[in-house]
Amino acid sequence: MISCSRRSAVLAALFASAVLFGGSAQAAQPAKTYKVAWSIYVGWMPWDYAAQSGILKKWADKYGIKIELTQVNDYVESINQYTAGKFDACVMTNMDMLTIPAAGGVDSTALIIGDYSNGNDGVVLKGAGKKLADIKGQSVNLVELSVSHYLLARGLASIGLRERDVKVVNTSDADIVGAFKAATVTAAVTWKPLLSEIVSPTTSLVFDSSKTPGEILDLMVVNTKTLKADPNLGKALVGAWYETLAVMNGKDAKATAAKQVMAKASGTDLKGFDAQLATTYLYATPATAVAANNSADLPAKMDLVRKFSFDHGLLGAGAKSVDAVGIEFPGGKTLGSAANIKMRFDVSYMKLAADGKL
Repeated sequence: MISCSRRSAVLAALFASAVLFGGSAQAAQPAKTYKVAWSIYVGWMPWDYAAQSGILKKWADKYGIKIELTQVNDYVESINQYTAGKFDACVMTNMDMLTIPAAGGVDSTALIIGDYSNGNDGVVLKGAGKKLADIKGQSVNLVELSVSHYLLARGLASIGLRERDVKVVNTSDADIVGAFKAATVTAAVTWKPLLSEIVSPTTSLVFDSSKTPGEILDLMVVNTKTLKADPNLGKALVGAWYETLAVMNGKDAKATAAKQVMAKASGTDLKGFDAQLATTYLYATPATAVAANNSADLPAKMDLVRKFSFDHGLLGAGAKSVDAVGIEFPGGKTLGSAANIKMRFDVSYMKLAADGKL
């Protein structure tokens, strides 16, 4: 909650005097508090550690602001709350950024590209199914219209099949492991750690996100209007993020301890957390993230994502074409409506970190 304090008439008079005579009133104002939402996922656990360790506060203090980090157990609900203005920033995937806040008219900026799924999402078959082509004609349990649905569509397209060749069964992430145990369920798509629970000697992982590198991105997204009004929010978040990554990617006891904290918070142990990291392509340094942001691959892959989103009605009832929502990339390149840019990839803050200028 944003803190506020009553001011006496004396303080008010001093404030007015400072302004009148050219003095700065900034010192008399309480630090602005920004609210940031996060959910449990391997690529977002560093945010929790940043808060617990004091790294996030250190960077917020450096830029004269306060950052309130809140865990929201329901991932989609966290994005909905961000879209409704209850949070200034929120972690989410690129597809969800496009289809929820951007499609909902909230101009949003991908401040940090943290990682991409490099095997954390997968398609699993039971019994006689040993290859992806065996999925034809089967019912497939997954969270409908999620990145799991997107991965299935990409997998089917890779072997010349279409979604009409299977039957999608909408199943919540909370129920998918239990559902897969039923004898009648023979195919499922999900993400880790749930994926690890359904992969076994009697099942086959027939397609995973390592086959679609860079398409399922995990981001820190900030309201564009808020970011423009106070760039210090972007600087503090980026500074805290890369300091945290430097700690966890070290080769010392501090790195191990940091990952143990993240593992515990995500409901696993260090071995389990390391297994999730192994199938996560983490942009561990700002330089690697800057390169990914500037790559021609980013617009090409976002084109795939937006086409899937439009085909499935995720750009809103009023979207007449795939170009309904504009997406802006570094260097001025855009996809979609230039008059309706609502999704932005901003490399400038990560570039400051890469250049040591934060």
